[in-house]
Amino acid sequence: MQLFDGLDADDSTYRALSLILEAWDEGTESGVPNEQMAYAALFTALTDLVSQFGEDAVVKLANGLERRIRIGEFTLHRTRQ
Repeated sequence: MQLFDGLDADDSTYRALSLILEAWDEGTESGVPNEQMAYAALFTALTDLVSQFGEDAVVKLANGLERRIRIGEFTLHRTRQ
C-alpha cells in the first residue's frame, strides 16, 4: 500500500497504521459510516494527545493542520480539473 512505502514492517509507525486500518475496516464492515469512524478517530487521537502533551501543544499542532491540508498532504487521490 502506498501509505506504507518506505516503512519497515517492524517499524512502530507501520504497526500502528496497520492496527488503525484493521479497526477501521472492522467498523465499516459492521455498518459504521466512514464519516463517523473519522470523527471517532480524530476524537480519540486529540484526547490522547491532550492527555500526553497538554492543550497548548495540541492547539499548536491543530493550527498547523490547515496549511498541510491545503497543500494536499492528506489527499490520497487527486483529481485535476
